[in-house]
Amino acid sequence: MTLPQRAFFTVQEVTIRWDCSPYDLAGWAIAGKLDIVTAIEPIEQGGEVLAGLVVVPVADILSMFRRWENGQASRSIRRIRIPGQEGWIMIADPSDHIQVELADLMVLADEVYQFELLNGMANRWTDPGGAPSRYDWEGLYVALIRRVHFHGLPATQAEWIADAQAWFAEKSRNGEVPDESTIRRRLGPIWKSLQEDA
Repeated sequence: MTLPQRAFFTVQEVTIRWDCSPYDLAGWAIAGKLDIVTAIEPIEQGGEVLAGLVVVPVADILSMFRRWENGQASRSIRRIRIPGQEGWIMIADPSDHIQVELADLMVLADEVYQFELLNGMANRWTDPGGAPSRYDWEGLYVALIRRVHFHGLPATQAEWIADAQAWFAEKSRNGEVPDESTIRRRLGPIWKSLQEDA
């Protein structure tokens, strides 16, 4: 039995993995380069029940990151954001304010891998403590780098995605191929970055 790829890393795991300070991580989150999330119990807000993973407003709790070495200081969060959405949701009732500690804060694994890929970090292919990926993403990246090196960029992003699908179809031992949206999520930021530098 093969376990699925891990879903998230704790903030502490990310700082160890990237050899950075918690304050660096907070800065990247405030700058919009990644989201820091936590899990909340159900609360009712504006007639809607909110629960599960939510994005934390790091700017509101920045002092927690400065005091990393002085223990797990708890802070109250008065606003949250649903992952993938833009606006913040204010929590009007003080009894619903969410208490968090640094140990409660996480970064989704896909964001960690994407951040590493976009920033050329040497350890981006490793996942300490997690199971091997279901798909050979590393092999795909090598194939795409060779394609760009020898033949240049494809004319369109659709062709870029199609090349990836064709590679997976050729290399798959069991016929499994990631769906187009998964490939697009992985390769879209790379495509965009290559277009900006072109």
